Amino acid sequence: MKSVLMRLKEYSKEARGAEKGIIEYILNNSEIVSKESIYKLADNTFTSTSSIVRLCKKVSFKGFKDFKNDLISEVAVMKSARRNIDKEIVRTNDIESIVDIITQINIVALENTKNLIDLEIMGKCINLINESKALSVFGLGSSLIVAKDAQQKFMRINKRCSVYEDWHMQYVEARNMKKGDVGIIISYSGETGEMIKCAKEMKSNGVTIISVTRYAESEISKIADYNIFVAADESIFRSGAMSSRISQLNIMDVLYTGCANLNYNSSIKSIHKTHLKKG
Repeated sequence: MKSVLMRLKEYSKEARGAEKGIIEYILNNSEIVSKESIYKLADNTFTSTSSIVRLCKKVSFKGFKDFKNDLISEVAVMKSARRNIDKEIVRTNDIESIVDIITQINIVALENTKNLIDLEIMGKCINLINESKALSVFGLGSSLIVAKDAQQKFMRINKRCSVYEDWHMQYVEARNMKKGDVGIIISYSGETGEMIKCAKEMKSNGVTIISVTRYAESEISKIADYNIFVAADESIFRSGAMSSRISQLNIMDVLYTGCANLNYNSSIKSIHKTHLKKG
């Protein structure tokens, strides 16, 4: 199932004219729209059916029927899963409320991220990482934390993986990479200046680039050979990239597990070999 509301929400940043009105109406009335015909939706948004069909195709649906079928499923899921997504943490919240709100927010982010995954692209990325001569992961801030976590996992299955904390060293790494190598750039916005510079250097060297960004066209997604998208809903207290970090970690875990599964027996041996016994 493709995440209808998340794709519309992300695309709204670049939508123009009638598209903005259609998107706003759907986001504010998703349950109603899931029961309406395309003609009724056109009347309510003061647009045409052709405009609606074009919008559906721009967010990767075959047409309105395909769009509506997924919207119906998503509305059903979101009714229960999103019961706390619109709540903000306020000073009067007790610990139980905070636990419930943050947990629900992260669950929704993971569910929406799962719905954005293109299984064909994911499979190709796993194979490319597995066959790469060298693997390097790039990121700043909270994305660097995700990169370092991925490095630790890939090293456990004997897949050499480079991560540098200093962005200047990341830039040097990008310039030194060659064809046959794979670079993974983690950037929720897809517009981080330093990461764009690294991407351009890798591109000029013929390096295969995999991006992990939010679902929207960005400078990094345009440069990358393969795009894996994540979903998040950051607000005031969550501006520290809480749910986006959870989504990014999930994607990297999928890539790692996919690679481990391709070489199951040797991966198991490597994991046992690198296990540090305590005491």
